[in-house]
Parts: sequence; C-alpha cells; structure tokens
Amino acid sequence: MKVLQTIASFGSHDGGISTCTYDLLSAMHHIGYSTDLLTLQSADLMGNGEAWIKALSNDVITPYGYSRNIQRFLAQSDYELYHTNGMWLYCNHATCRIARKKNRPYIITPHGMLYPQALARSAWKKKLMLTIGGVNKDLKLADCIHCTCMEEMKYYRDLGYKNPVAVIPNPVPVPSFIDELMNERKIKRIGFLGRLHPRKNVEALLDAWMLLGIKVKDAQLVIMGKGDFAYEKMLKEKVKESGMMNVEFAGFVNGREKFERLASLTALCVPSDFENFGMIVTEALSVGTPVIASLGTPWQELNTEHCGYWIDADVKTLSETIEQVLSLPENEIRRMGENGKRLVQERYQDAQVAQMIVQLYDWLITGGKKPMFIYE
Repeated sequence: MKVLQTIASFGSHDGGISTCTYDLLSAMHHIGYSTDLLTLQSADLMGNGEAWIKALSNDVITPYGYSRNIQRFLAQSDYELYHTNGMWLYCNHATCRIARKKNRPYIITPHGMLYPQALARSAWKKKLMLTIGGVNKDLKLADCIHCTCMEEMKYYRDLGYKNPVAVIPNPVPVPSFIDELMNERKIKRIGFLGRLHPRKNVEALLDAWMLLGIKVKDAQLVIMGKGDFAYEKMLKEKVKESGMMNVEFAGFVNGREKFERLASLTALCVPSDFENFGMIVTEALSVGTPVIASLGTPWQELNTEHCGYWIDADVKTLSETIEQVLSLPENEIRRMGENGKRLVQERYQDAQVAQMIVQLYDWLITGGKKPMFIYE
C-alpha cells in the first residue's frame, strides 16, 4: 500500500510534532510498512537522509506556507491514502484537498491544535481559517481524525464534528543505548525539557523554586530547551533578579545527551497549560525518571501507576510537590522510575503504536473489521 504523510515543517527545533512524526514513520518502516513523508527543506531537517523523506526545495513566501512545490508534488502524486500532520498551513489544506480530488481517504492529526487553549491563541485568524480557509471542510470530510488521547477526542467532539476518531498515542522509541544509561543522582535535580513558550508555564516552575528558597539550596533546577526569544529572555532575567545560583539554562539538547540528562534528574516537571500528549513525559519515564505533570496534560497514569504526580500547576502546589519529591529516599525514586519504565513498555513503545497506525490505514483502504481504538 502506498501512503503519504505530510507536514509543513520538519526541523529538529520545531518541537514535538516533528519528533513524534519521525519516530512513528521510522517505526513503521522498521516493521515493514513503507510510508512516505512530504515536507520542505530546512537547515535542521529531521532524520538521516532517509529516502522516504521527500523534502522539497523550500519556496514558501507567506506565513500561510503557500508552496508551489508542494502543490506540484501533490497534484502528480498517486497514493492510496493521505495523512497530514497539523491543520492551519497550506501543506495541510492542500493534502486534504488533493485527497478529495483524487477520491482517496485522508486522515488529519491535529496534534493538540483544537484544544480550547490552542484555539484561543490568534483566535480571529483561526476562525477565518476554519471558514474562509477551508479548515472546517477539511475536518468535517476527513475519513478519520487521529487524536493522541481521549481528552483530545473530547475537545474535537465538543466542536460538533461527527466523523470517526482514532485514539492512538504518540510512539516512544527506545534508543539502543538505553540500557547503558545510569540513574546516577549525585545531586538532586528537577528538570524541564521542551520548547520555551508561554503555554509551557516555565515561569510557574521558577516561582515554585524561588518559593522553596533555602530548602533547595543543595539541589539544582535545569531548564533545557530553546524557543520564543522574548519568553526565554524573560525567564533568564527572572532568575538573575532573584539571585538564584542553582538554576541552569542548558539550551537545546537532543539525541543521547537528552536521555542522559533525563536519566540524571530526580524528577522531570511538565507544568504546561496544556499538552495533547507530551512526548517528553514518556521519554523521561522510559529512562526511569519520575514526572511531575500538570492537569493540563493527559497524564493521570502518573498517579494511578505510581510513577509521578499529576497535579494542579499553580505555584504553591508545584512547590509542595517538588519539596515532597526531593525528600523521598532514593529507593522510592527508583521504584517510581521502574513503574514508569514498565508503563512505557506495556502501552507506548513505538512498534506497538506503529502497528495501530497500520491497522487504521488498512481499515480505511481495504475495509474490514473496525479497530477497537476507532470511535464513531
């Protein structure tokens, strides 16, 4: 079967959408299911030059991402199914439009873009895109919407759409070096890893750290990631003004270094206003590091599986939870870490997720029995 996925931007600095798309397609190829990916060239293009990554010359000249190269490729393409990642850019709309024109099934993965908090940002632009830009038609006529958690499906249904929804989590690849990593926590560390952006709520984490004061004098807070320049500058100025000496801004980390740093943490903190999945949660759990995540993430399992804390992300609660984690004996941190590893292995490993996507594709292309994860 010939399947094409599309994504407007596929750079390593673009955040979780690029990463989880690459991880999924890599896993699908590994299990023998060939799927192409259409995108545009960038200086930090994901991957290692795989032939299935169709990276066209970047001819974008507008914020909407209009590209004649993408238009030409799609018009000349002949795939049995089209699957686009994202919603608001030309690449996404063109994918849906060409699938309808060719009478082929298509899937949209919104990647959290239909959460109320996401729709509230640049709301007037998104309202125009839903109507004049054709996004409403793209969603309404999609053969299936791929959501990464039940919460995301609920928000989609709340908007009034009735078409099938597949609830399939993002994949978690297990690096070949994972068993070589040691959870050597000589210093108690709390970490953040992700794109530095206001919705990530990193300032609340800093405020919680400052509130602890002398209680964390022998511990360290590590902020890993790059992103919005003004937001990052504000965070650094906040630390400077507070006089805190035990906060490190580590910048962008990737590859083995990312997993080594995650494994060195006492706990990872994800205080985001909202996340539709949160790849970093599963990455931390996969190396045996407990996670503190906000109720804006779909991670109740942190509580039920005893591998972290799913909490309100207000400053007081964050502060109290960090204090609690730092006071735990190392054997309890390790026990929580083992619970997290087991959770990832049982529910989120990339090969399992890839098989679910293959089932979804087969159902849409050939018919047959509907998979259990499809909701109509």
